[in-house]
Amino acid sequence: MDSPEVTFTLAYLVFAVCFVFTPTEFHSAGLTVQNLLSGWLGSEDAAFVSYHLRRTSATLLCHSLLPLGYYVGMCFAASEKQLYSPSQAPDTWRLFLLLAVTLPTVACTLIYYWSWDRWACHPLARTLALYALPQSGWWAVASSVNTEFRRIDKFATGAPGARVIVTDTWVMKVTTYRVHVAQQQDVHLTVTESQQHELSPDSNLPVQLLTIHVASTSPAVQAFDIRQLGCV
Repeated sequence: MDSPEVTFTLAYLVFAVCFVFTPTEFHSAGLTVQNLLSGWLGSEDAAFVSYHLRRTSATLLCHSLLPLGYYVGMCFAASEKQLYSPSQAPDTWRLFLLLAVTLPTVACTLIYYWSWDRWACHPLARTLALYALPQSGWWAVASSVNTEFRRIDKFATGAPGARVIVTDTWVMKVTTYRVHVAQQQDVHLTVTESQQHELSPDSNLPVQLLTIHVASTSPAVQAFDIRQLGCV
């Protein structure tokens, strides 16, 4: 590859990795799905469940578009390859373009399925439905989650891609593509790993990094792990 191709490839690779894993610098610059689409996503404090139904869907779609964005950029960075005309592009690039178009197509199909019946098919909605009473639906449970999330006495910690939120009734883990939810009274907490570090940058005291496995008594609720720092 010539220099423009190498330069663009390295720059786009750095951008893509940072856009997916969002370091502090990208958060400060507002280069996150949450910030770029804030007008459509709404407020997390006002409607926690609705916000994350949209956020997880938008994140999946935006990330699936990254390979296509790379291909479009290469049309300019390597114009001699005639990538803007797929029929004249090298076989390898035609295969890459097929993959780049397939990913967002699959993502759109999945999001469309999730959005059926007012998002009832979304993984978060299906998890909440497991806690709904027979005469009510998952939206009633979502309303309870929204109410408790708005309270100031909730516990929330962790990076944006791995936040842990504990309210009066719920234990939740917010990840890039999913929100895990479990009812406190139904979960078993098991410490599966403990790593001790000599000093904490905040307190200059030894700390432990605990990995806690959160498993519900209901087999239909997917278990998840949370990581938490604690002083020794």
